[in-house]
Amino acid sequence: MINWLSEVFAHPASMTHAEYAHVLGVIALKTTVIYFFLVIGLRLLGKRELGQMNIYDLVLIIILANAVQNAMVGDDSTVLGGITAATTLLLLNRLFTLAMIRSKRLEHAMIGEPVVIVNDGVMVKERMRHEGISAEQVMAALREHGLERLDQAHICILEVDGTISVVPEDSQVHKTQRHYRALRLP
Repeated sequence: MINWLSEVFAHPASMTHAEYAHVLGVIALKTTVIYFFLVIGLRLLGKRELGQMNIYDLVLIIILANAVQNAMVGDDSTVLGGITAATTLLLLNRLFTLAMIRSKRLEHAMIGEPVVIVNDGVMVKERMRHEGISAEQVMAALREHGLERLDQAHICILEVDGTISVVPEDSQVHKTQRHYRALRLP
């Protein structure tokens, strides 16, 4: 029974346990660098890119995963090398989430704030361009909310998760418990 376990978790025979522990440490460090590079890179893409993935966004994510896999584990194709990289990613993600909970500044930098992209039936073109939103995407959001024309929308907001919220012209806007300071009308 133990024989198959030793084969599953085997390390290269030419290395001592100490040398292999060093290799696993290097994998963890390289994985950390790749993690932060991708978090920052994906954040720079903008909210809409991650909120509404299309086919080329999915292809990008798959290719990114394949491209950085070798950078993280190198020549190590052992189960333990893969587990080390995966564990590092999971721990980093958890620590990063906890850091964002504790630091509003970090949360703001990484998640951002909602942005008004339509105000009283008029598209705010500069904000749409900055966020990578097309007029067609706004019109699709209007249709999803049962509206046919832009002038039927009081306000459209690009939310932090990349979705577009639409408040119809004839709707009452209610205050919520959470206030967004950056939600400014033009």
